[in-house]
Amino acid sequence: MTLTSPSTLDVQSPAARYLARATHLIERLTTDEAPNIMAASRLVADVLINHRTVHIFGTGHSHMLAEELYYRAGGLVNVQPLLFEGLMLHTSAPLSTSLERLPGLASALLRDHPIASNDVLIVASNSGSNAVTSELVQQVMANGTPVIALTSLTHATSPEARATTMPRLHELATVVIDNGGAVGDAAVDIAGLSSRVSATSTVVGAAILNAVMAEAIQLSVDAGVTPDIYESSNTTSGDASNLKFTTPITTP
Repeated sequence: MTLTSPSTLDVQSPAARYLARATHLIERLTTDEAPNIMAASRLVADVLINHRTVHIFGTGHSHMLAEELYYRAGGLVNVQPLLFEGLMLHTSAPLSTSLERLPGLASALLRDHPIASNDVLIVASNSGSNAVTSELVQQVMANGTPVIALTSLTHATSPEARATTMPRLHELATVVIDNGGAVGDAAVDIAGLSSRVSATSTVVGAAILNAVMAEAIQLSVDAGVTPDIYESSNTTSGDASNLKFTTPITTP
């Protein structure tokens, strides 16, 4: 059997339907989520103006959103991701799932990664239901730190969502930005398959974060404070520009 490549995608194809869904979810950010994006941008701008730190956290696949803002071309220098390998997926996905549900882990993470009251914390969690996320947010907010949440309100408020005895992320955070994703995150029906495929939370979450950062940086500049920004290391000026923000690697 030989497969031929069409010049355009059939609008009913799974690929086109996924792209259409992702495009719709990003476009709704400019309307439905505009007030929340602006509120989040102001929180980040306040931190930049006062030369404080933007922290960002996520477990499982949401940890990729923490990495999205870190050491990024066109991104803020003053971003500190809270990254813990046990909560990622590359060593053991089942262990990551168990650890994100483990009460008490948030306290240990915060001892290793302190967050000041005049910083800001961004937390990405599609379900918003895991113990480490809820406890982390509760503890930093008790210290006066504002929290920006990226989550799916459709999932978090659905009877199909996994039960939890803890408050969900959207019930705790200072500002909540809804990624608009479906219950379970996967967005595309496949003929002959009972399960949906192709999640949207990562692509929409990355769009939210970059939109918030762009707006916050403009607000900061308008206030007379120019934040440090990384350039791409793959440009002729990138290495020299970034060197002043990093410790150079020395060869023994």
